[in-house]
Amino acid sequence: MKILLVAGGDPNHWPAFSQDFTKIIGIDRGNLFLLRRGIVPDLAIGDFDSLNEDERKEVFAGVGEVLTSPAEKDDTDTQLALVKTFERYPEAEVTLIGATGGRLDHLLANLWLGVEPRFSPFISQIKIADQGNVVSYIAPGSHQIAKIASMKYLAFCCLTPVRKLSLKNVKYELSKVDFLQPTSLASNEFLTGQAEVSFSEGLIAVIQSRDV
Repeated sequence: MKILLVAGGDPNHWPAFSQDFTKIIGIDRGNLFLLRRGIVPDLAIGDFDSLNEDERKEVFAGVGEVLTSPAEKDDTDTQLALVKTFERYPEAEVTLIGATGGRLDHLLANLWLGVEPRFSPFISQIKIADQGNVVSYIAPGSHQIAKIASMKYLAFCCLTPVRKLSLKNVKYELSKVDFLQPTSLASNEFLTGQAEVSFSEGLIAVIQSRDV
């Protein structure tokens, strides 16, 4: 099952996406953007405080199922959407769009979703995408990273301290290097269609990107 989560960021930053998603879930203002593009979400989630009264009526009338939350809460709307998604569909592959290109505090909150212990069981199932970037997460172990054809660059963002990081089949290789603080290893590139990554501790966001 593939699920698309659509947050309230500027749709001009959305990647192109097809209709091959099993479910589309709108988050707060993301629902309005979807409806105005002729796409009806299967579920709307949020406190909807970013919408005026007429916009809220439009969303509530246009979406079959709406889950509302209070504006004053511990979770962001995006966190809440991920929680509800994995409660219902624990095996789903989730792509989050509309989560970048706006406020920096929102961007960082979304990027660090992968660090939250409650999402650890689903870490390999979460991606964040926009026009120029695709972010995925990897836990300790050995991984094969396949190149996305439309992307040029490859980065490894250590979201936590990382131990014994090795990178192979990339332009800038590493062998068992420790990073004691969060570090972004930017502007690397694939040498072949697949990179090899291994590390013993920590959490890494893998970012494939291109200039847009």
